[in-house]
Order: sequence, then C-alpha cells, then structure tokens
Amino acid sequence: MSTKKFDFPFYDCETKLKDKVFLRQPKGNDWNDYTWGEVGLTARKLATGLKSLGLKEKSHIGLVSKNCSEWIIADLAITMAGYVSVPFFPTLKSNEMNHLIEFGDVEALFVGKLEGNWDEMKKGIDTENLPIIAFPHYEGNSKVDEGHQWHDFINKFEPQTENYYPAVDDVWTIIFTSGTTGASKGAVIKYQSLMNTREIHEAYNPLAIDVGGDNRFISYLPLNHIFERICIEWTALRYGGSISFVESLETFGQNLADTKPTTFQGVPRIYTKFQEKILAKMSQKKLNIFLKIPLVSSLIKKKLKAALGLTEVRVVVSGAAALPVSLIDWYKTIGIYIFNGYGMTENCCVCTALDPYQPLGVGSVGTVSSPSVKLKITDEGEICMTGPFLLDSYYKNEEVTNETLKDGWLHTGDLGYIDDDGFLYITGRVKDIFKTSKGKYIEPSVLESLFGNITEFQQMCVVGLGLDQPILLAVPSEKAKSDKNGVSKKLSKFLSDVNSDLDGYKKIKKIILVKEEWIPENGLTTPTLKIKRAKIDERFSVNYQEWYNSTEDVIWE
Repeated sequence: MSTKKFDFPFYDCETKLKDKVFLRQPKGNDWNDYTWGEVGLTARKLATGLKSLGLKEKSHIGLVSKNCSEWIIADLAITMAGYVSVPFFPTLKSNEMNHLIEFGDVEALFVGKLEGNWDEMKKGIDTENLPIIAFPHYEGNSKVDEGHQWHDFINKFEPQTENYYPAVDDVWTIIFTSGTTGASKGAVIKYQSLMNTREIHEAYNPLAIDVGGDNRFISYLPLNHIFERICIEWTALRYGGSISFVESLETFGQNLADTKPTTFQGVPRIYTKFQEKILAKMSQKKLNIFLKIPLVSSLIKKKLKAALGLTEVRVVVSGAAALPVSLIDWYKTIGIYIFNGYGMTENCCVCTALDPYQPLGVGSVGTVSSPSVKLKITDEGEICMTGPFLLDSYYKNEEVTNETLKDGWLHTGDLGYIDDDGFLYITGRVKDIFKTSKGKYIEPSVLESLFGNITEFQQMCVVGLGLDQPILLAVPSEKAKSDKNGVSKKLSKFLSDVNSDLDGYKKIKKIILVKEEWIPENGLTTPTLKIKRAKIDERFSVNYQEWYNSTEDVIWE
C-alpha cells in the first residue's frame, strides 16, 4: 500500500484564482457567478458538516442531481472530508435507487436538481434513517423537503481549515455504468488512476487547454458520467477556467450562446440534433450551393458557428458512442472539425483519439491518446487496452472483475482491429452480435454505418434476432415526417443500393420508421443517449415478423 498522497489541485486554484469566476449558474436571463474562493469556502463548510454526521472513515456518499454548481461543490467537499463519492444518474427510478444505495453501501446522500421525479425516486430511499442534504430548489424541478436543507446546513459550520490530501491508493469514486448490455456495474476508481489522466494533456492537449486558466467549459452531459467528470470537472480543477451550466433543455441554445465555450464536448446524438437544426432552416441543396461560393461560404460558416454558440471554441470533442464518418465529414464542410475519442468508465475515458485535421485513419477512433496506452486484439477480435488509468475493480463483483481485467489488460467488450499505422477501428460490441434464423452472425454496427449519411434518421438500430435477415429500425427526423411519401421513395432506393453490395444474409430486409424517439425516459437509451439494444428488442420484437412479411420496403409505424 503506497503512502504517496494525491495532489488535490483545487487547493492551488482556490488560492491563486481566488477572485476569478469558477462556477456559473443560469437563472432566466441572469447568471449567478461563484468565484474559486467562494466555492472553496462553501465546500470547506460542507466538509465540516459532512464530518458532523458521524460517518465512518471513507464512507460512501451518494450524489443524485442534474448538473449544477452545487454538484461540483458537493463533490469537492466529499474529497476534502476524506469520503468516497458515489454519483448516480438523476433519472433513476425508486427500485434502482434502492438497489444502488444498498449495494453501494451509501451512508449519506446529496439530492439536488431533479426533473419532477423526486416523489417517485424517494420511495426507494429510507429518508428517515439515511442522512440527506438537499440542494437549493431550482424552479421547474422537484422540491426536496426531506433532510438537511443546503444553506441552513452549511451555515451551521465553520470551514475546514486543513488541506486534506487522500492517498493515491484511496478510492476516489465508484461510478455505476449506464448498462447498455445489462445491469449496472460499480467501477471502483482510485486517485492514482485519476492522477494519471493528466498524461493525455501533457502528451498533446486534445482539449486545447490553456494552462493559464483561460478556459470556458459548459457542463450539460451527466456529471456522474466519466466523460464529463474527467473532461470538464477535473480538467477545470487542474488548469483553471469557468464551468457554466444549462438551466433546462429549452434554454440550452441560449445558455450555450451566453457561455461561448472554448471547449465543447458532446455525444453523437447532440451533433445529429445540431445538424437537424441547421437543415431545418436551410436545405442541404441550398447549403451546398452557398458553400461553393468563396465569399458566401466564409460568411455562412461564421453564421452557423454563431447559431450553435461555437464562435470562440478552440476544440469540439465527441465521445461516449461511435460518431459516423458521414457526420464528421458534414461538419467539416461547415468549418467545424470534431475531435473524436474512444474511452470508457473502466479506463477513465482515456484510450484513443482521432485528430480531425490529419488525413489518415478515416473511420477509425484514432491512435493511442497517451504514450503509456497499449492496445491489442484477441483471437476473437476483442479490443484490449492497458494503461495507468484503469479501474481497480467492480464493487463487490469479483467474477466480473476477473472477466474484465486479465493480467493487467482491460477487456473492453468492443470488437475491432488495428491497421498498420496504429489506427484503431471499432466494428461492434461482443454482446451486440446476434444470430439470424439461418444461423448467420450479424454485427449490427457494421450495417448501421452504411446508413450514416441519411439525414432523415435521428437514431437507428439494426435488429433481427430470429428473422431470416436483419431489419433496420429508425427514428425519423421531424422534417422527414412531413414528407413521408418522398422519404419512403428515397429510402427504398437507398436500401436497394446498399443491399446490392452486401452478402445475401446481411441484406437489410426492411426499414421501419418508428413513432417515438428513443430517450432515457422511455428506457431505450442510456442517460448519455447510447441505444440499449436489448430494450429495443424488448419493445419492438412483437412486431418483427409482421414487418418482415410486409410487401413494403419502407414501413411507417
């Protein structure tokens, strides 16, 4: 057991950047700004308050809330007090909360900004015996009356004066993954792994960080997810800058425009939405014409960046799921180059990255993002990686830990290959492969990639378990819904062209355009908008055979 201490970077920022704005919370047209010094004072009082609860050493502290200033302050206080943070997705149901609190041995719980679901969620929480600290109420969100109220609780205590430094072998956090392929697993991550993630910035700085602190981040992807936690929260804690939050989905555009971030991060679904927004106001045909006229092209690109709030961005990053090559190329045409990365909770989101400005590796997820990362492919085609950022284990799950970590190698569950230049290509998930009724194996993501440039699709999923051939389910764009006949003809022609180059058993039999968007609220995606294939099958499989036998190539649900 190492006695080396983790150099908690917040303490330096708290002093050196005392009067600079750190956290920015929107409220209507106004912003509440909190300096590094103010955040430090509040977090220190909260750390004293946490220790007053009589918790045992290194207790697990739960945190359930949408992103807001208090989320960051609570997370800082948990570290300052020597506890372990166990954050949860704010969309969990009562039975899920009950299981995770008990399984995760949570001794106290922060409850914050929740979209009207607290009354249902709290049914799974022992609010009488589990200490609860409620964030201030946010208009339009649940009112949490249970437990200690934020301001009243904090103001009872003097600020902690000592600078507590955890050991590098201490547990930093337990992150319960979003479960695209089954039940959630609690990834135990130590401070040593967190500390080592700084290598990625020291190697080539993919987030275009200004080490002098001139950084503006916007935080809207779930903060309990490793992507947001490492790339936004901990990057700001290390290098300074401000983190702005989003008030609601309706105000997202305005909050983004007000922030003018220097780094913008999104999942593929966000970039699809941005594309839809642009094409709803200007057809692709018209856009193509404008982009061919040099002076007009430059003006159009500036206006589109301004419309998206990206006028001052230094880098645009995508992660959490595969980003279609066609979408990357489309954004390049309007002057936005998306830096694509590959990582997961289990390696602190550090594995490979693809620089959009270089010509090699098109369609890949890039090369290793740090000199200490190594990759290999098993005989079965599974991607394995090793590096100094790996999880320690899965909490109370030795069997899955041993299946995932073997001889220091992380078995990712992804399928892929590495080309001669070191670029990693992902071809699917081990558990996503299904067998048709003819006994043929289908890798759905490979077939889905063939439809990547269909702008009429918001989301898509190749299915077909038990069918002779696969079928494609897709969520149509709003624009597509207004011209069903035209879209059907276009898709039928495209389907025929795609199938002409495929082996017989891989040919897509039908395209089904479903009514309802796939979102976390209906259980068809994770909170980071990755599709849950098993849930798609569960929801739609009753209709597969009927759709398969239809005389139409393109079917509207």
